[in-house]
Amino acid sequence: MNRVPKARALEKVRITRCTDGLAATPSPRSKIMEGITMKYDLRKIMVRAWQIFRKYAVSFGEALRRSWAVTKAEPINAARVQMAAAAAGITAAVNTWSGWKSLGYEVAHGSKALFQVELIYASRGDGQVYKASFFSVDQVRAMA
Repeated sequence: MNRVPKARALEKVRITRCTDGLAATPSPRSKIMEGITMKYDLRKIMVRAWQIFRKYAVSFGEALRRSWAVTKAEPINAARVQMAAAAAGITAAVNTWSGWKSLGYEVAHGSKALFQVELIYASRGDGQVYKASFFSVDQVRAMA
């Protein structure tokens, strides 16, 4: 009985033997998927779903729903921040206090927020909005 191994679904290249050694040629699947672009990064959605699942102790289906809600809220939140920054006349890079902290910066003590925006906080699953305060790059310094 001659068994042919099943091809992996996400195989990118096929290794074949040539007269001068091994050669990598694109698999038929990668040629088909070559021109297709994904609207959403599914890996990022699944990673976020696992983080929500572990953090909030909800069912995985609920965590996946919340992850999709966060993904769909991201462009809306980005547009709201951009519009508020333009309305305030800010051209420098802006971020929240926790955003600057995750990037390795701290907001200078006594700095006032340049503007506030209502953003969608979808990872809790209630679809509530919260008011986020934004600080510019001029108001932060590298953490010591």
